[in-house]
Amino acid sequence: MAARIGLVKQLHCALLKTKLSALSAGIRRCSALSNSESHKEFTSKRVRRKFIEFFKEGYEHRFVPSSAVRPRGDATLLFVNAGMNQVEACAMAWSLLTEEYGIPADRLYISYFSGDAVNGLPADEETRQIWLSMGVRLDHVLPFGMKDNFWEMGETGPCGPCTEIHYDHIGNRNAASLVNADSPDVVEIWNLVFMQYNREVNGNLRPLPQCSVDTGMGLERLVTVLQGKRSNYDTDLFTPLLSAIHQCSKAPAYQGRTGEADVGQVDMAYRVVADHIRTLCVCIADGVYPGMTGAELVLRRILRRAVRFSTEVLQAPEGALASLVPTVAHILGEAYPELHIESERIMDLINQNEVQFLSSLKQGRRVIDRTLSNMDKDSTVFPASVAWSLHRNLGFPLDLIDLMLEEKGKMVDKKEMTVLENEYEKLRFQSEEDNGNRVDQLDLHSLAELQSQGVPYTDDSQKYCYSLGSDGQYVFQPCRASVLALYCDGSLVSEVSEGQRCGVILDRTSFYAEQGGQAHDQGFFTKDGLQDVLFPVKSVRLAGGYVVHQVTAAETLRTGDQVQLHLDEASRLGCMVKHTTTHLLNFALRELLGPSVNQRGSHCTASRLRFDFSVKGSLSVSELQQVEELVQHVIRQNAEVHVEEVPLSKAKQITGLRTIDEVYPDPVRVVSVAVPVSDLLNSNTTEQASVELCCGTHLLRTGAIRDFVIVSERQMVNGISRILAVTGDEAKKARETGQALQEELESLAVQVGAASSLSIPAAQMLSKEVGLLMNAVEITPIPQWQRRELQTRLKAMQKTSNTTIRKLEIKEAAFKAKELLVKHSNKRVVVDLIQTESISVLMKTVLQLSKSTPDSMVMLLSHLQLSGKVLCACQVPKGSASGSAIKWAHSVCARLGGNADGSTDVAKGVGNAASLTDITDILHWAEEFAQNKIRKAS
Repeated sequence: MAARIGLVKQLHCALLKTKLSALSAGIRRCSALSNSESHKEFTSKRVRRKFIEFFKEGYEHRFVPSSAVRPRGDATLLFVNAGMNQVEACAMAWSLLTEEYGIPADRLYISYFSGDAVNGLPADEETRQIWLSMGVRLDHVLPFGMKDNFWEMGETGPCGPCTEIHYDHIGNRNAASLVNADSPDVVEIWNLVFMQYNREVNGNLRPLPQCSVDTGMGLERLVTVLQGKRSNYDTDLFTPLLSAIHQCSKAPAYQGRTGEADVGQVDMAYRVVADHIRTLCVCIADGVYPGMTGAELVLRRILRRAVRFSTEVLQAPEGALASLVPTVAHILGEAYPELHIESERIMDLINQNEVQFLSSLKQGRRVIDRTLSNMDKDSTVFPASVAWSLHRNLGFPLDLIDLMLEEKGKMVDKKEMTVLENEYEKLRFQSEEDNGNRVDQLDLHSLAELQSQGVPYTDDSQKYCYSLGSDGQYVFQPCRASVLALYCDGSLVSEVSEGQRCGVILDRTSFYAEQGGQAHDQGFFTKDGLQDVLFPVKSVRLAGGYVVHQVTAAETLRTGDQVQLHLDEASRLGCMVKHTTTHLLNFALRELLGPSVNQRGSHCTASRLRFDFSVKGSLSVSELQQVEELVQHVIRQNAEVHVEEVPLSKAKQITGLRTIDEVYPDPVRVVSVAVPVSDLLNSNTTEQASVELCCGTHLLRTGAIRDFVIVSERQMVNGISRILAVTGDEAKKARETGQALQEELESLAVQVGAASSLSIPAAQMLSKEVGLLMNAVEITPIPQWQRRELQTRLKAMQKTSNTTIRKLEIKEAAFKAKELLVKHSNKRVVVDLIQTESISVLMKTVLQLSKSTPDSMVMLLSHLQLSGKVLCACQVPKGSASGSAIKWAHSVCARLGGNADGSTDVAKGVGNAASLTDITDILHWAEEFAQNKIRKAS
């Protein structure tokens, strides 16, 4: 291993030494350069072009277009966080910096790894000698420890010692003491990482089976140096953007202030908005949209932070953020042409999300105000559960909640908030841990060991070996295999015992490993000689060319054993049905809505399919019906599904081909419905067809789908919709259930229409039935178009029902108020007991009576004898000096062990009374309370 590491560094060293003589001259020549001479030449675009040309022309490197910021094939990584995720060999760093860019060598300092005794790592003397042999001054080559010169991207994964190039902005001095000291005057501009180790889950460092040299160079920092600036924000990568922000805001122009000098954080807001709009543009162009999980959640928070600083600090109008997109495209579009192509869509998404967030802010403020009004006025602690709900559900920033509460003299219960945050993190960590503890995830070293032992990759071609029998049923070919390797407890073993969970690698398999949005197959193994002992297969996944079956051993299993694979054919067929249906759905959506519809994700299981796609707003009832009909039309045709492997370059020439942002193999499987692939390749057809690149297992004919129903369609985030659909018997059941709910609605509609003749309790019961049906329609799997229609009618019925109840309550209240007016005419205080179970009727009666006796203080109680509950409602004349309605109601209800809320004019509350005597007593007490207030006022 040490020899291998040395070989990598020697190769690196050799590449550097080929330029040694030129570099030495360059060091002397560059030291004498006037730095200001180069500032005018180096626009950011020219800096980028020169970097690319240097490697293309000088070293015959191949230029590869920029990768997307979303990593492909690695769900554990939210974003590609640096160039270090892709190996380029950049041993020519010094030559590029000093010769091509003309940076004086005496302003450059080199840091290298000084070793670490705790981890048993020696100092990287080899790298030190490389730099010294190139002519770098001894006092410019500096040792540093793990913190500064050992590169690790995360808690686990590839890592290693690194060597960095730092630049001194001041010059004409020895700035060695400022290297890696967080000084703004001495900054890192280049990093070379020697990938030698893998950080294991237990924290240990394990040598990598294959080493490499990775590089990272900061474009913004380099441009800052070459343009003679002290801040990235003063370069042409940012100045046009800062100017555009100023033009659309009410804030003074950007002045570059920081800390206490930046009064009101205005300049900080400029920097936040500029940084965030660049991030938003690049991410959205690469297919990452603001959402609720993973990278999407990160982007959502970035967007909302930008909106806050734009609208609250810079006082820019709504829509200002999106107006910056063309400026970003102008600055970065040469390197990222997709910014020009996608600019309108980026602006639409930002605008939509801004409107949604500003609406959420208003809603959140209302929730906070309502919660504060219901709190004890003496309490200063705001419930953390409400704050957490605002944060998680509405995306309300926690720091904004703190600021709003601080203005009102309140604060969030920090202890309770910590508990909620910990519970959330625990659940998230548990999910990640469960995922990480899967025994079918081969580690890097085990993969290398399998390859070094010559273990061949798994032949999984038999997953495609099935046919239609004469009876129309699918026939799956049997599969026998040899156990080539067993993976248990993080290492390869030759044997596992009964009860052990392990990963099994076979020479061949008929099981489908989870990929391409299709769930893995299920089933079991049997071992030769033990036909009655089943080895259930929990999951099947791909790992570096090997198919790993996660199995719990039911008996001893050894490498070399012969096994028979038993596929769960019903589950496989269900997945085939759903996957082929997904292709038809994708085709139908684009046929109906146009080519702007793009797939954004999918997942097929035996029971249902999920399909995410880009679209403005939710589909209408008509569109949902048309999509279903288009899919059903192809099902009724019983069209043949054609599959053929073709070279990737030829496949991409097929008209109407649907692809997603994935890395495809070459050759690639082309799946076409109804039209042979050969016809598509030769352009022998004008027929529109569903044609996609796909590794999944598919039906041979579409008739086996039988039926198709979309049971859910909703916008996950602005611009991205998700469809859930079922097929076959589940689709039929959904239709039948929808019809049953339709009939129930029709029956209920007749009753609602005649509700005006009912009593209040009967009308309230009918309203409750409408609500229950609304809930059933919301959660029951039925056709989504029908759900929308039923919901529209039910909302109208609910409104009608509520109006009927309100009219009945007003009628009853008017009758009771008339009786009370006769009984209590000309009294300054009216306190009485009436019979009603509705607080609404009680309050309406109080209001009616007060309208007739505007100078009277009125309080009415109602005793619900079965429960013992007492309802209370009161009103006092506006501007009365006799007292407050809320104080009156609160005092009465408090004596009954209850509480009240309201205003100085009107209030209501609830308490409890065991007997009629208690009611009589409280009526006298309430009247005396009011009389005392009147006497004091007079």
